[in-house]
Formats: sequence, structure tokens, C-alpha cells
Amino acid sequence: MANIPILLLAAGGSKRMGRPKHLLPWGDHTLIEHQIQTLRKTGTQVNVVLGAHANLIIPVVEKYDVNIFMNNNWRDGMGSSIATGINGLKQENPGTDGILIALVDQPLIPPEHFLKMLKTFQPEKKQIIASQSPSGWHGVPVLFDKSYFEELQNLTGKEGAKKITHKHQRVVKYIECGNFLEDMDTPEKYRQLLKKYISQF
Repeated sequence: MANIPILLLAAGGSKRMGRPKHLLPWGDHTLIEHQIQTLRKTGTQVNVVLGAHANLIIPVVEKYDVNIFMNNNWRDGMGSSIATGINGLKQENPGTDGILIALVDQPLIPPEHFLKMLKTFQPEKKQIIASQSPSGWHGVPVLFDKSYFEELQNLTGKEGAKKITHKHQRVVKYIECGNFLEDMDTPEKYRQLLKKYISQF
């Protein structure tokens, strides 16, 4: 199997939420713990990019087998977190074939979706594999071949990796993810998604 570590982006300030969304209750754990546990079920390495509220989050996540990369420029947006993660991986895991980028605030995505993305990947094919909803929305989680690392490393601002997927649209492969791609930025959205999550059991 290809060497595809996962990069969990969790550096944001949660301004619209009003408190660190990473530490919101989710089942028997916090949101970020739930995400780490979900991603670890893929059997691949999980790396977490932290920034805002890192002093509160590190004690929660350091018990898990994950690498932590600090983005001191987290206020600059998601692009800086991706660049931080790529820089960290080049040092920690230089033999990677690609990277799978996930967000801390998409808690409904099941491990099976990440596994499908990993199994779809073919090394040395310059693939980009993105997620897609039934409505046609597409984006993160997204998997990039290592040939895009330089572009990812040079990202800045809030645009994130969408800039690169648009540039290389002709090679992007989409994997359906049902209605699980919702993220949450407000207390209302948190309550909605938590209700959906609880209804699954």
C-alpha cells in the first residue's frame, strides 16, 4: 500500500463558534479526539496541525499516536496550515507518496470514506482525489500526489488547497461521500450535526 499520511487541519481560531470547536463534546470524547480516532482506523499515520488554543488542545491529543505540527501563522488561514503540514512531513516522513488532507470540523465522515480514497490512489500517477456530495459540492477531504507538494508548500491565505484542485481540474477524481461532508462553524450547526451523529446509534 502507498505511503499516504493524513494531515488533520485543526489550527483555526473558531471565531464564529465562540469557543474552541476542537474541544466541543462529541460522543464520549471531544471533537478532535473523535476525528483522530476516526482517521487512525485507516491504519495510516495521522498528523495534526495546531495553532489557536494549542495550549488547551495539546494535553487532550498528546496521548494519541499522532505527530503535532505547530502553525504559528494560523491567523493567515488554511493555506498556511497546509504549508506547515507539508514542511513537517518532509522532515518526519520524507518517503511519502502523497498526502490526505482532512478537517477537524467534518465529524460525520466515516473511516470507510478515507479508506476508499486511500485505496483509489495510485502512486506516480499525479492524482488528486477529492470528496463529493450528492448535490455536487466537492472539496476536502482531498488526497494529493507528492508531485503537488511544492504547490501545497507555497500556499498562503485562506484559500487552501482549492486553488490547486482548480488549477489541475482535468486530473481530479471525485469520490462520493453521501451527505457527510458538512462542516460546522456556528453553535447552531454544531447542534445540528451532533443530533445527526447521535441518531446513527
